[in-house]
Amino acid sequence: MTGAQSATATAERHKGVAFAVIGFMTWGFSAWFYKQITYVDPIEIIAHRVIWAVPIAAVILTLIGRTHDLKRAFTTSRILVVLCITSLLVSANWFVFVIAVKEGWVLEASLGYFINPMMSVLIGLVLLGERMNPLQWIAIGLAAAGVAVQAIAIGSLPWVGLFLAATFAAYGYFRKTVDIGPAQGFLVETLLLLPLAIVVAVYFAVQGTSHFSPIGDPGTSVWLMLCGPMTAGPLIFFASAARRLRLATLGLMQYIAPSMIFVTAVFVFGEPIELGRLASFALIWSGLAVFSFAALRAERQRLRPA
Repeated sequence: MTGAQSATATAERHKGVAFAVIGFMTWGFSAWFYKQITYVDPIEIIAHRVIWAVPIAAVILTLIGRTHDLKRAFTTSRILVVLCITSLLVSANWFVFVIAVKEGWVLEASLGYFINPMMSVLIGLVLLGERMNPLQWIAIGLAAAGVAVQAIAIGSLPWVGLFLAATFAAYGYFRKTVDIGPAQGFLVETLLLLPLAIVVAVYFAVQGTSHFSPIGDPGTSVWLMLCGPMTAGPLIFFASAARRLRLATLGLMQYIAPSMIFVTAVFVFGEPIELGRLASFALIWSGLAVFSFAALRAERQRLRPA
């Protein structure tokens, strides 16, 4: 590699890190964002997430000239079926997260996103027959112990966190099985959800319970419109980062978002973190440390010259 090529590669990595930080921090900021509109019905919020994400994703794809996959997605039955499944999974994930923020379950939501990477590994084991090394088994065992401790401490399983982890891991699995770019796939998913989102928005308007009223309630209307960039923005930044960074680097950086959600829950929303719940998170964080070490070691071995 020449000096010029090395400098270009370094500049691209720096861009990738910047894009990843912006994307994950935006995701981490989402708990505070949705807390500002907890008086709005979660279904109406999800409808506006879809409605306002579509034009943003469409404009960005047009500007970067990456719209060529859209026709193939809508004319290839397998791609369309898989994206219908992923659109349902991601919308269910959004809905439960918004409810978690509304009901004060943000700590449990952060737990879900912490254990999501290990849930993805389990899906690979069960559905793809992938093998796990001893460190990965240890990491998953620690995470499972953390979930068990929290179940004992609060008297029930942390269903919200488990649902968020499972739906997002399943979303990632199905998206890996379809040949379409992340940003293009996101636009197709939101386009598939758009008719239902419009029906929901119209229903709330007809019932007189809609909070989207640019004249009557401009403040809330702006918050609902901002749901679009809050939904589409992080994905676009993540996709840009993924093209420039190693998977191991990106995997470590993904913990920015749940860490921010955890801090927001404890120090901004004042959610209580009892000793049992703290012990649960300590076990999960230990599992993540082992999991991350295993991922970094595997990446170094993969890149080592023969």
